[in-house]
Amino acid sequence: MLIVMLAGCSGSIVEYSGADAPTFAPYAANERPRVALVLGAGGPRGFAHVGVIKVLEENNIDVDLVVGASAGAMIGALYASGIKASEIEKIALDFDAKKFVGISTSGLVGNGNALDEWVSALINNRHLQAMEKKFAVTSARVTDNRLTIFNVGNTGAAVRASSATPSQFQPVNIRGVIYQDGDEATPVPIKAARILGAKVVIAVDVSAHLSAIPANAPEAWQIRDRKRAAMVAAEAPYADVLIHPDLGYYAAINQEYRKMCVGRGEAAARAALPQIRAALKL
Repeated sequence: MLIVMLAGCSGSIVEYSGADAPTFAPYAANERPRVALVLGAGGPRGFAHVGVIKVLEENNIDVDLVVGASAGAMIGALYASGIKASEIEKIALDFDAKKFVGISTSGLVGNGNALDEWVSALINNRHLQAMEKKFAVTSARVTDNRLTIFNVGNTGAAVRASSATPSQFQPVNIRGVIYQDGDEATPVPIKAARILGAKVVIAVDVSAHLSAIPANAPEAWQIRDRKRAAMVAAEAPYADVLIHPDLGYYAAINQEYRKMCVGRGEAAARAALPQIRAALKL
């Protein structure tokens, strides 16, 4: 893969332009997935995805497509590569967020290089199309926030683009187009799973419940959260099951918060088991 550093307003934008730069290719009719697990965006809230995966694994509920946005792309990469839920939980609880922070011309920003390397190392540098489960990552085109699906090519680069939160992580240039966090296009990419051919979609929304927004929360945050909730609601009818654990409002990166998220994700998934089994006709 050819990686070029380009000057940008918040440090350097990395360009992926080699033969294995992420791209999209529709699945052939005989390769279309039956059951998809969609893991939504949400920063540290994404640790709740680990709890959901634990419950699915414990109940022998298999999925053959994983679709992830932002934090969901990070956890989804591990799951799709074949790493067991118990090991993903250990990785999550040992996670050191400080390694992803670096210095740029605008101050402290997310270090996309570290994120790319972290994912790539854990999955043994496997490409998106070479995972044990089909795996797709969503990102947003910076010019118009248009949804883009990557399911072929370098996994670390795709996850990096999907996790490039504006003002926190530098955007990523892939084949001449600049991308940012998948959350900007759709927080829970349910339609993406349908586009890829999934017959049954189990989706996980880790964004804040609107009822959890405190009255004194900054107005900009409230506007953001209500916009995100509306975007999820627009796609919710396309999911057979939508799991939405209540993770409170203020997120954190300490281990106590991570454990709470895993536990609440697990509880929400257990509560949804009858609906999941009905959707799968188990």
